[in-house]
Amino acid sequence: MSTYTGHILRVNLSSGTISKESVPEALQRKLVGGRGFGAGYLFEEMRPGIEPLSEDNPLIFMPGVLAGTKANGFGRWIVMTKSPLTGGLARAVGGGNFAAFIKFAGYDLIIIEGKSPKPSYLLLTEKGVEIKNGNHLWGLDTQATQAALQTECGSRAQTACIGPAGEALVRFATITHGTRTASRCGVGTVMGSKNLKAITIVTKAVSPIPHDTEKFADIFREHSDILKNHKRRVKMHTFGTTFLAQLTKEMGILPMKNFQTGDMAGIENLFTEAYARMRKGSHGCFNCMTRCGQVHEVQDGPYSGSISEGPEYETIWAFGPQVGNTEVGATVEADRLCDVLGLDTISTGSVIGFAMELFQRGIITKLDCDGMELYWGNHQAILELIKKIAEREGFGKILGEGTKRAAEAIGKNAEKYAMQSKGLEFPAYDPRSAKVHGLSMATSNIGASHMYGYARQEISGKPDPRPIDRFADEGTGDVAAYNQISKALEETGILCNFADSGMTNEILSKFLAAATGYEEFGEVKYLELVGERIVCLERLFNVREGFSRKDDTLPDRMLKEPLINAGPATGQIVRNLDRLLDEYYDTLGYTREGIPTPEKLKQLGL
Repeated sequence: MSTYTGHILRVNLSSGTISKESVPEALQRKLVGGRGFGAGYLFEEMRPGIEPLSEDNPLIFMPGVLAGTKANGFGRWIVMTKSPLTGGLARAVGGGNFAAFIKFAGYDLIIIEGKSPKPSYLLLTEKGVEIKNGNHLWGLDTQATQAALQTECGSRAQTACIGPAGEALVRFATITHGTRTASRCGVGTVMGSKNLKAITIVTKAVSPIPHDTEKFADIFREHSDILKNHKRRVKMHTFGTTFLAQLTKEMGILPMKNFQTGDMAGIENLFTEAYARMRKGSHGCFNCMTRCGQVHEVQDGPYSGSISEGPEYETIWAFGPQVGNTEVGATVEADRLCDVLGLDTISTGSVIGFAMELFQRGIITKLDCDGMELYWGNHQAILELIKKIAEREGFGKILGEGTKRAAEAIGKNAEKYAMQSKGLEFPAYDPRSAKVHGLSMATSNIGASHMYGYARQEISGKPDPRPIDRFADEGTGDVAAYNQISKALEETGILCNFADSGMTNEILSKFLAAATGYEEFGEVKYLELVGERIVCLERLFNVREGFSRKDDTLPDRMLKEPLINAGPATGQIVRNLDRLLDEYYDTLGYTREGIPTPEKLKQLGL
């Protein structure tokens, strides 16, 4: 008995072939599962230099080792591929029930290859797997698609799908399940390029049986007891992540108007109380006590009646301070629109804020923007742009390329105002006031992601591996490396960042050992080596695509323009990124060009 199914589903949409393969035991021991499996298969099977939107780019879905079990907070699923935004590694994480149902269907991995000659969807049932005609689904939004497939396949159907943005190949399209999305890096774009509208699973909910059921039950009780009264979990359940906007604003971390300032009039309209007044209930993923999803309904104003499971912190920022908007109802409506159209809210808000700064500086005009005046806070224009981006219409066609490509197309020194790293747009954390966050986003193998190595030491004073000064310009490179390794390890599970209150590597190791029967998983040092192995393997993927130190960088604004109106962070810049990079590389055993050394590869068994 084990929580592994031991099987891979491989589907080639070009040839129509479907096969079931075994997961080698050596791979289980070496990379554990979840993100580890994805990194391993992507590196081994992808030919270097392929075009991300070609049929040669595989799209890999994976649950974690603990998916479908009673363990709290392990209901996430990951999609990995080559990113159409960055040309490097793509990793996006989704929630809901889908991870559990991949496991219930009998798979540790789903690998999608090729391109369907016509719109299609993939149906997994207890009778087998079929590639089905999806013509009738093409053009539907994410919620209508899921509703149609429930009507067609039965009320038990669990679906992950793309919306119109994925069909139109917007480079930051998402994959949606329920109201949760795998959002970053353009994974939905790759799915759209394959003419694959959805993956639908219809099967009984039969949980995998841990190797040692008694030990697993003991660990479950230990973890549940911690979670029940954990202050962070209670806060997450009550408010979701809406409370972070006020916290980061007071710390000087919350970027405003495309990272130009740390304050603006009316920002308090987007703090926790405003969303608490609109709260209609909570929503959670499979077997998660935290239930951090907050359903909001706008009660008054121009967007009265708009309902969304959100916005959470990143989306509040993306359609609030990033675009100079303080109309709270507009943030709910923007979140709803992005969810049904299948757009990453971070990249969408980022690219609109980029356009607004270009408008502010006279680099673009109304003529360039389909007659719209993109002044800060123009929420009607923001919502119109969301639709135009999803439909690849007018100015939205340029913005749908992402800030890096949009800046290149616009010219006139527009790249100076594109807040991106490796082509992926920055999230709601200013690297000038949280420099370990900044270093992690610069070195992240997927681009500017706060979740590749979240620096909780800077936000909530986490003491591991040690307390730090968030303004320090040296001496913290090892902490960024530690955070990235820890996140890679968690995502073998796959543990949610919002449900990990009280989780330690010791508890995680006990869970994994009891679940699988592999004794080495019970050793924290062994698992930490696995986490480092995954990060290194992902680095090797990018190195093979031509990435190096030159790509581990931040926008000039963060290196040269001191923060203004940012409370305790006012005047901060990232003064010595080169020194921090050296520390990071030294910690991980890379050369000063960011390339893993032969000695490090040998140590990691790579």
